[in-house]
Amino acid sequence: MATFDELTVLKALGDETRYAMYRELARSTAALSAQDLAEAIGIHVNTVRLHLDRLREAGLVDVEAVHRGTVGRPQHLYFLAAGAPAVGFDPPAHALLAGLLAALAEQVGAAGVDATETGRVWGEDAGRRARSRSCLKALEGELERLGFEPAREPADGALEGGTRIEFLHCPFRELAEAYPELVCNLHRGLCEGVVDAVGGGRVEEFATLYDPEPCHVVVGRG
Repeated sequence: MATFDELTVLKALGDETRYAMYRELARSTAALSAQDLAEAIGIHVNTVRLHLDRLREAGLVDVEAVHRGTVGRPQHLYFLAAGAPAVGFDPPAHALLAGLLAALAEQVGAAGVDATETGRVWGEDAGRRARSRSCLKALEGELERLGFEPAREPADGALEGGTRIEFLHCPFRELAEAYPELVCNLHRGLCEGVVDAVGGGRVEEFATLYDPEPCHVVVGRG
């Protein structure tokens, strides 16, 4: 297994684009093409290839040529090199396990209501542990801990007096795209559980990946 010089890693990942690409590769349970990475971070595929070359030179990324049939050029798929540092990202094995469990839950007939209840139990436990006088602060703290990057703002219209919390990042996004009914309702239940356990508020609205608005939760006064 390769060893990595700290300075080499810092130089390679010091660029914002390369860091974003490395993050996508670290979080993925499968090898990714340059096109996959370009779509994930929103830049041109040729730019992605240049940065991939830099990551390969640093020994952080490996590539595999996959031949699909006998005609045409092979597709190149990229993945983290053996022993490449995780730099704080979840190990791919954890993401794989979560995906397998979600697939199993769907296979045995788990529905959105089951996921909501499971999330609520977890959220209630987190809420009881929270040392906060405000259900909003407790919810924000739990969302921050899980990696959702919550951003609070006043709610509009009929929900006057409520507070809207946007999810600027979804650590469950890959799973949510594959199993939206289960994963998004699990998240909803978690939010409801935290708020209910702390008291002083209630979840009035929850927008998910499959809703027209950006993902968010609205907490009203209890």
